Amino acid sequence: MIEKKLDVINKLGLHARAAAKVVSVASRYDSRILVLHKSQTIDAKSIMGLLMLGAAKGSSVTFQVEGEDEQHAMDELEDLFARCFDEGE
Repeated sequence: MIEKKLDVINKLGLHARAAAKVVSVASRYDSRILVLHKSQTIDAKSIMGLLMLGAAKGSSVTFQVEGEDEQHAMDELEDLFARCFDEGE
């Protein structure tokens, strides 16, 4: 299992468009991908779960990825966060 904390650095936080991109990435992998924020743990393949986290700009979320393709999944998630969800910020 890989666990990594990622910072939400885009202006609008983990809003609908950004959450949809996380779900899109997570859904490409067979690994189990969980997101932890404050006291909540949700499945990264659930857009409603991601939106319920309320992760604003400047917050951190922790991803736990477990499975055969865990490294590839984590790498792609890290890249998505680093690119600010391709929102041009």
